[in-house]
Amino acid sequence: MSTGLNTGASAWLMTSTAMVLLMTPGLAFFYGGMVRSKNLLTMLYMSFICISLITVVWFLYGYGIAFGRDAGGLGLIGWGDWRLGHVGPDALQGMIPKQLYACFQLTFAIITVALISGSIAGRARFGPWMLFATLWTTIVYLPIAHWVFASTGWLNKWGVMDFAGGLVVELNSGISGLALALVLGRGVEFRRGHGPRPDNVPFVLLGLGLLWFGWFGFNAGSALSDGALATRAFVSTMIAGCAGMLTWRLIEWLRIRHLTRLGSASGALAGLVAITPSCAFVSVEGAFAIGVIAAAVCTYAVELKLVAGYDDTLDVTGIHGAGGVVGVLSLGFFATGWDQGSAGLFYGGSATVLGKQAVAVLAVGAYAFTATYLIGTVVDRLTRMRMTDEEQALGTDARFTEG
Repeated sequence: MSTGLNTGASAWLMTSTAMVLLMTPGLAFFYGGMVRSKNLLTMLYMSFICISLITVVWFLYGYGIAFGRDAGGLGLIGWGDWRLGHVGPDALQGMIPKQLYACFQLTFAIITVALISGSIAGRARFGPWMLFATLWTTIVYLPIAHWVFASTGWLNKWGVMDFAGGLVVELNSGISGLALALVLGRGVEFRRGHGPRPDNVPFVLLGLGLLWFGWFGFNAGSALSDGALATRAFVSTMIAGCAGMLTWRLIEWLRIRHLTRLGSASGALAGLVAITPSCAFVSVEGAFAIGVIAAAVCTYAVELKLVAGYDDTLDVTGIHGAGGVVGVLSLGFFATGWDQGSAGLFYGGSATVLGKQAVAVLAVGAYAFTATYLIGTVVDRLTRMRMTDEEQALGTDARFTEG
């Protein structure tokens, strides 16, 4: 294979990078519309601040930890290449500019951190959130990205399949959100039995639209070229999102004889989350099945917080965590073995494939939960991350003065 610059692949990756970056403002509107108006500005800004904050971290040392030379040959962490200032735009990584590849991967890190904010909506102080985001990216996101995405990472070398971030982004953020929610405890509204009230449903739907648009860059862009692999990922993304939306609506109608716009948005999101790790590895029928299964699982997963009593305010764990698990494990059944990766059980593959996917879920989930819980505890004790009941009653926007 030629190692010269492929202008078509580079153009597609540049477009995909911009699309994935747009997902973070999309998430801001999605989350902002789901909270009470007194928390809207802060909810928006908790996502937007991640763009600048994580970008600085990424180019100072983050890329080196995630994609640098493997330290000790164990596949646990990268080392070196601490900053990309010495890398020119003509330096290549395969057939695309290295700077461009680094920027594409940066957008994944940004939205992963921003996703966690939904678990603590309305009860976290903004300054400590910034400290948490920096520490979490360094200690949790970067090593896991190395395990899965770097060619020398231990899960990658072991043959675990995760095309676009089911482990690194979805499961990671969902489990980390659960850990941080437990650290901060239940909010005032949750303790009173009041769920989050979406004060701006148009914002929610606008956010979903931006997220869905960006997801094509998220998944198809991970092919790093504009060929057949990207096409398969693109089509699978569309099918799974639509299947998830309709399935959630059907389950809503069967259970409560009532349809909600928020439920439709959640269903689409569940399908998009679950197809992320498998989008290039499954057929169109597999993508449809994954979207249906994910929506069905997530409709019940979001209710676990009411049974277990943890305040995952905007259902990050119920959708991204549970949906990520469905997507990663589904490869053990639906992977076709086409182009790259191993075949799943439904296509003549071995149960070993499913076993490896399950081990990856357990390893990433255990590390993310433990490390996040410790980071959250330290940040809360040092800086009082949790807002008091009085502050929560006033709303997180009470501290903001700008219009």
